[in-house]
This record gives sequence, C-alpha cells and structure tokens, in this order.
Amino acid sequence: MAGLRDVVVDCAHPASLARFWAAALDGYEVAPYDDAELARLRAQGIDDPEDDPTVLVEGGPPRLWFQRVPERKAGKNRLHLDLQAEDREAEAERLAGLGATVLDRREEWTVLADPEGNEFCVF
Repeated sequence: MAGLRDVVVDCAHPASLARFWAAALDGYEVAPYDDAELARLRAQGIDDPEDDPTVLVEGGPPRLWFQRVPERKAGKNRLHLDLQAEDREAEAERLAGLGATVLDRREEWTVLADPEGNEFCVF
C-alpha cells in the first residue's frame, strides 16, 4: 500500500512560490541549500538558488516540491489544498498579506489563490 510522500506544484517561479507556501504553512520552511546542492545547481549552469527549477519545502509529511514548467496555469485546479485555522478570517487576511488573493467567502470556508493563481481553501 502506498503512502503520500510529496505534493508537487507546477509553477513559473519555484523559489518565490516555495517561499509563499513555507510562510503560509505552520512548521514548513524552504529546504536549505548546502554546498552539495549549490554544486549540483552550478553543474546545471545555475548560479543563484533563486533560479532553481525545483525547490523543496519541508516540514511535514507531505513535503512540497515546486517545479518550473513552461506553460501558465489554465483553468481550475484539479487538486487543491485545504488548510485549517483557528480564526479563518484572520488567516485569510494573513495569507493575503503574503500575496494570496481572496476569491470567495463561503459560510464554512474561504477560497483563495496563491501568487500564481493556484486555488486553496481555509477552513
């Protein structure tokens, strides 16, 4: 039987979206770049981690991977994350301050989009 290891998000700029989600989720952070990881990037011709095509956010399971893809998001997500907060409205406002957009307020949840337009909900 399989277990959930990672959630992978296709995006235009992995570093900035990883920072958003690391700040959004309690206990998560962008994985640090050690010498071996920096050497791996340099071998690919990448001198700045800001240009890393795959950025890992650790803190749970699951881990979150952000990977660069050439196409922009089109249409509604087929999969989205549901977040739980003690104060839904305050959390929605905090996330908006990090760069999310509030899309809809429902009776029991708020629908937001991350800085690249990926929808998620806060309960």
